[in-house]
Amino acid sequence: MSEGCAVASVLGMLEEREAVARVRVEGLREEAARLAEVLEAAEIELDRRVIAREELVEALAVSAAETTAVTEPEREAVPSPVPGSVVPPWRDGLPVTVLAPDYQRIVGVLEERRSAGEGPVKAKEIAAELGLGTTPAKVTCGNAASRR
Repeated sequence: MSEGCAVASVLGMLEEREAVARVRVEGLREEAARLAEVLEAAEIELDRRVIAREELVEALAVSAAETTAVTEPEREAVPSPVPGSVVPPWRDGLPVTVLAPDYQRIVGVLEERRSAGEGPVKAKEIAAELGLGTTPAKVTCGNAASRR
């Protein structure tokens, strides 16, 4: 009968190992189900973020197109300058022709000096180039452009 006891103890040992394996498999199944839920939530979040980025890129493109469409007519709507007119706020693309004639002459002097490779220009030099007097009263910024 000792053989019967040995077989019974081996059988009991195998049943015990099987029960441990079964518990482990069930734990892993539960963990896999939990991870599948976590993965699904992460995929949903990723999809939302991709859509948000794509929507933002599209909205920015539409906004840029609208801004360009609005800016173009504004450029055409700049009134013709007259002596003593106010200098419009600077923005990209404004031509020198939006300036009053005296200011256009000053910019012309500066452009000539720059293209000749000359450095900074003093107000006195601009006044001389424009044929104005070079006395301090004629050279100040407010007076240089308004007197010819």
